Amino acid sequence: MPESEQRFGEFVAVRRHEQGHVAELVLDRPKAMNAVSTDMAVSIGAACAALAADRDVRVTVLTSSNERAFCVGADLKERNSFSDADLVRQRPTARGAYTGVLELPMPTVAAVHGFALGGGFELALSCDVIVADATAVVGLPEVSVGVIPGGGGTQLLPRRVGAARAAELVFTARKVEAAEARELGLVDVLADDARTEALALAARIAVNSPVGLRNAKKAMRLGQGLDLRAGLEVEDAAWRATAFSGDRAEGVAAFNAKRRPSWPGE
Repeated sequence: MPESEQRFGEFVAVRRHEQGHVAELVLDRPKAMNAVSTDMAVSIGAACAALAADRDVRVTVLTSSNERAFCVGADLKERNSFSDADLVRQRPTARGAYTGVLELPMPTVAAVHGFALGGGFELALSCDVIVADATAVVGLPEVSVGVIPGGGGTQLLPRRVGAARAAELVFTARKVEAAEARELGLVDVLADDARTEALALAARIAVNSPVGLRNAKKAMRLGQGLDLRAGLEVEDAAWRATAFSGDRAEGVAAFNAKRRPSWPGE
């Protein structure tokens, strides 16, 4: 059970769990299947900023309060009322929601139940690991409504499944059910209950060094797309940032004393 909950506007909550330094970022607009309105985008960005600044959080799990959907993407009913000028003004806010999740410094796990489409799937793609259950349906159908994936999908999906597979999925706008999604690498883990498994995975991650986790994530993220020599320099910088930390000293001491580490987190 979570020990506390903090609201960010009407549609987003952050729950901090009693043990394990795990935070749950909850998409909570159930009546709209978590369609991302302007207000909701602002709240996602604000919640991510708070989480990024919280050194006590070692893992964040992105979940949904809706029984049928993780998130169905942008709020097209709201968008239908927009002028071109409105759309231009809203764009930085929308981007802030997706980059907020993408740039969280700690490991992130998405728990996908039901539909994760368009911007909803892009929120999941912004996480490090995607856990899904049998109800999951994922896809980037934006070209079917006259736009393109604009929450990172054209960049994140090819990095996950390769250029040709991503092209086929984006150009056809097709929706992919759970078993095929796992086969194609669109999700990483299939579970009976996505949220339960995602929280369990987060707990297994969170026993490790918070400094190590953040620097390992930074090295993997910054190294993507670089040639091997440049990537190894990124890794070396992350190693140095970890090797002279209190966490490294505690980890070695705990190993030799055959006890569980008590990470200082710095």
